[in-house]
Amino acid sequence: MKKSEKQLSLSVLMTAFNREKYIGEAIESVLESTFKNFELIIVDDCSIDSTIKIARKYETLDSRVKVYVNEKNLGDYPNRNRAASLAKGKYIKYVDSDDIIYPSCLETMFNSMEKLAGNVGLACGHYQKKPLPVKLNPIESYYQHFNGGGLFGRSPLSAIIKKDYFEKIGGFSNERMVSDFEFWFRSGLDTGIVCLQDGMQWSREHDGQEVVDKHFYTKRYQEIEFNYLMKSKSIFNDEEHKIIVKKYKSSILKNKLRQFLKF
Repeated sequence: MKKSEKQLSLSVLMTAFNREKYIGEAIESVLESTFKNFELIIVDDCSIDSTIKIARKYETLDSRVKVYVNEKNLGDYPNRNRAASLAKGKYIKYVDSDDIIYPSCLETMFNSMEKLAGNVGLACGHYQKKPLPVKLNPIESYYQHFNGGGLFGRSPLSAIIKKDYFEKIGGFSNERMVSDFEFWFRSGLDTGIVCLQDGMQWSREHDGQEVVDKHFYTKRYQEIEFNYLMKSKSIFNDEEHKIIVKKYKSSILKNKLRQFLKF
């Protein structure tokens, strides 16, 4: 980038696969934002319906919209990583092609990061103990998650991420279904997280969404959680870490007992 060029503030990333029913509403929700200095990058993953046609229509109407079509189907997280590689903004913000954001979402997220982030790589919703936004260091982030707050159990829709930070730590891991969960843990352990007020976006539930083996992925989520709990020993003293591990193991046993009693 030349010194005379001003960096684009924000890249909104929308990955799509057979979302003709919803992508128009998703795109319009972005274009109606009070924040204007953004690009909307849409990366289609080989849709066979009218998704691409609809996206191209908006591309002709607004120069901020840029549509790309993959040569082969990449799948969810590889496609999210590809979308990020195309971004020119200081920050990246995922908006799925079947979800919507409210008009103030981009502006609130951008301003919060500009004001508070410092060396922190990302911000997401879900924290209520203090007036928001608030910056949590790695210890505070892990305390908040493991003491019942579930801080890292968020979707990409809830987050805004520094583009250079996303690249620095390698983006999403590409593991199906759980890569965002792992990314939040990795980022939280590294720099901490800026917490935002929730409710700036809406995640749609519908029959066209992927159905997966919930038992398998619940187990995988727990494996990732426990793995990073063990890694967090680097930020706690020994006594603090022992207490957190003990509480976590106790909560896992209680959840397993609840599930058993349902049968």
